[in-house]
Amino acid sequence: MFDQIAQSVAYQKINLDAAVSVTVKRLDQIHPQISGNKFFKLKYNFLEAQKQGLNKVLTFGGAYSNHIAATAYAAHLFGFKSVSVIRGEELAAKPLNSTLATAQQFGMQLHFVSREQYHLKDQPEYLAELTQQFPEHFIIPEGGTNPLAIQGCKEILNAEDLENYDVICCAVGTGGTISGIIEASSAHQKVLGFSALKGDFLQHEVKQWTTQKNWQMTDAYCGGGYAKTTPELLQFMQSFEVEHKIPLEQVYTAKMMVGLFDLIEQNYFTRGLRILVIHTGGLQGRYTG
Repeated sequence: MFDQIAQSVAYQKINLDAAVSVTVKRLDQIHPQISGNKFFKLKYNFLEAQKQGLNKVLTFGGAYSNHIAATAYAAHLFGFKSVSVIRGEELAAKPLNSTLATAQQFGMQLHFVSREQYHLKDQPEYLAELTQQFPEHFIIPEGGTNPLAIQGCKEILNAEDLENYDVICCAVGTGGTISGIIEASSAHQKVLGFSALKGDFLQHEVKQWTTQKNWQMTDAYCGGGYAKTTPELLQFMQSFEVEHKIPLEQVYTAKMMVGLFDLIEQNYFTRGLRILVIHTGGLQGRYTG
């Protein structure tokens, strides 16, 4: 299913005048619509739905969710029907943004709910209600993070990655991608997560998925909180793309790169370390000014 549509992923070395080497693994190139980490998170969810004889999926997300966009396309491609529970019932009366318009174009039914209701998305009672409303749907959680997603994200690192790099850097949103990477990483490697959200609750999330200890997470570069941007961040994105020919987006990858460059400047890393940066895609939601 997914393996047949995977495209080749480039490794791009960043030329820096630094004591460490930095290479970007361009997961954004794995598929134009099911991009980056979403490809790996959705893979086993769709396979499991198929195994259960289901051809409908239901998931959750915000109005700019990369997960919603990727799920809508995957469902369309593999002949599934799809529904997404969207946070913010006020959006139902407004023109759809590009993410939701694209999802709808791929046949996804948008089900808008209040923010209070959305917060119940992990509660068994609310899920039972949704199951009654949308019977015979395979439920994929917000951001796609569940054991099946972790299984898929273990495949992000290949044998060469485990051997050729000392540090793996990754942006963090719900904790699923980094958990899979940690689980797959070698004992000698350190996994460094750059949280897109303020606070340490994501650390607790990751601890639910892995018992490994070779990782760290920082929220120092989240720019004040999820999806918050500054003129400096947008300027960094533009300059980075011009100089290194790698597109970033403002929610995850640009903040991770700002953080990484800052840590390199502070001599945080030991001289000679080989750093692999995972580009998790998400370019559909990219700010283009």
